[in-house]
Amino acid sequence: MNRYYGFDLGDAESAVSRLDADSEKRPQVLTVCGEKSLITAYADLMSGEIVIGEKACYAANAVKRRIRFKSRFLTDKDAEGDGRCFAAGVLSELYAAGELQRDEEDCCFYIGCPAGWKSAARERYRALFERCGYPPLKIISESRAALVSVCQSRHMQVGYDILSRPVLIVDVGSSTTDFAYICGGHEVEIQTAGEVALGGGIMDSLLLEMAAEQSKQADRIHKIFAESEPWKNYCEFAARRLKEKYFTDADYWKDHACVDSVLIQYDRPVRLTLRMDEEAAHRLQYGKTERLGNRSFCEVFTQSLKNVRDHINGDMPEIICLTGGVSKMPDIREWCMEVFPDAVAVSDADPEFSVSRGLAWCGRIDDELHSFKAELRDFVQSDRVESIVKSHIDELYHKIVDTMVDPILQNAAVPVFERWRSGEIARLRDVDKALQSEIEAYLRTDEAHSLMMKPVAQWLMPVAGELEEYTVPICVKHHVPYRALSLQSYLTASDINIKIDAKNIFAVDEITLLIDSIISLLIGLLCGGSGVALISSGPTGILAGAVISLLVLLLGKNKMEDVLLDADIPKPLRKMVTKHSLQSRLGSVGADVRRSLYESLENDFNEEISARMIDDISSQIETCLTRMAEVVEIPLG
Repeated sequence: MNRYYGFDLGDAESAVSRLDADSEKRPQVLTVCGEKSLITAYADLMSGEIVIGEKACYAANAVKRRIRFKSRFLTDKDAEGDGRCFAAGVLSELYAAGELQRDEEDCCFYIGCPAGWKSAARERYRALFERCGYPPLKIISESRAALVSVCQSRHMQVGYDILSRPVLIVDVGSSTTDFAYICGGHEVEIQTAGEVALGGGIMDSLLLEMAAEQSKQADRIHKIFAESEPWKNYCEFAARRLKEKYFTDADYWKDHACVDSVLIQYDRPVRLTLRMDEEAAHRLQYGKTERLGNRSFCEVFTQSLKNVRDHINGDMPEIICLTGGVSKMPDIREWCMEVFPDAVAVSDADPEFSVSRGLAWCGRIDDELHSFKAELRDFVQSDRVESIVKSHIDELYHKIVDTMVDPILQNAAVPVFERWRSGEIARLRDVDKALQSEIEAYLRTDEAHSLMMKPVAQWLMPVAGELEEYTVPICVKHHVPYRALSLQSYLTASDINIKIDAKNIFAVDEITLLIDSIISLLIGLLCGGSGVALISSGPTGILAGAVISLLVLLLGKNKMEDVLLDADIPKPLRKMVTKHSLQSRLGSVGADVRRSLYESLENDFNEEISARMIDDISSQIETCLTRMAEVVEIPLG
């Protein structure tokens, strides 16, 4: 695609942004009907022409006018037709202005909808635009688009890290306030997600009422509003723009007059003066109104935030992303901080265009991610991961041996020795079988798993470093932060200890497979069944009868005869081999075990087992890379 269009069809005002594929700038907000922020309204004229925007609000020869139909989309069947007429009008304006070429194939539209809309409503909404003749399009949650806009806005300096944190999107629109909780780039459903019946339009109506009450022609203006909804709505839009103008820089307007005048041309002209000052601002935010159940805007907004907080099951938001024209109000930010004191509130420079720009960005990101994932898939399907793992596999075995031999002797061999010493195990020949069972049981404990993760983590560091020689160029090419595919970013080094969170590297089932493979390997190495020597020969048994070998050394013999292995040695004689004497020999025995294991790994290790380990570990790393790639994507469907 060469061009990506973001269409934020709002209940009161709408905006369209365009982003060229090779542009380094943020999306351009397009002018439609002479306005970048277009009134969401259309009118059928007596001539058969359809007009949209401000003109539709007061056209004298209109036979039908419609406004605020998006908020009725889920409940009013007629609203779908109204939306189609407006969307068709916007499309015609884009063609007429040359912002979009007819039969253009190399472009797409990303269109926003409230976070609370379910898949069926989204499909109906998509079909509405498709029937109007729009180019290929996709329906995207407005909250996601707002998050993308914040991530992409250079002045914010939020970037990739925002995707790993819990974020609350607060979209304060004209008719509704939309809350969405996003964690790790994925939207999480909360009970109050979607539309809350609280919007800036309530303030607009209050400001209009205040202006009408203060007018010398109050009765005349009230009569016009009662008879002409289009003129009332037009004046309300003027009130909205004045309100947003004031809250954009309230400090400035303390010393200047923030005033607008609307000429209402009904049966005879009448002028309405709109005025914003500190007193009016306080009344709009904190004054109680019947529209809100005799509560203030502040009270309803704050209670909605508390409801969101109470229904978040995960971590509390670290970032609150504010969007929508009303979010310019400084008190909105303060109310958010009161409910979420540990969060940071951020917003775009002009939040009324955040969603349309974010939608356009979503289009390019979507295409970029498809290319990024395709190239990563080619890398994963190559033999490069396997080659890197194979070149380091001997290091993994050595690290595991260094880490696990002493704990195995202490937690498996010593208990078996105590059982033989107490007479629970009758013959020395039976020790080997008991040892194998004890080793397997110990290696499946959480303690052993935790110990084994240490050498795995240490081994992963150089492997991850070599992998990044391939993954970093892929990330750079597709404008993805290189950390997105960095295994090393999941490993934390502290002096000589390297710790790893297994859940962040491998799925539980996969790490279990890895541990099971290592367990099978170690049991094969430590239990061979011959029971007559400290080190047996051949790949079938490297450490045969470890406890028996300990007893042999402690008794001062180099090997045992079969008769001794089968003998039921009296307990008094067994007691002669004390715990202290056994512990004093474990150090030298452990050194012998490690040395012999190294020799066997280098000379006699089963190539089939090694190949399986390489395949298993490589597969897990490849799966891990694929899953890590998902972190950089904010779900777009």
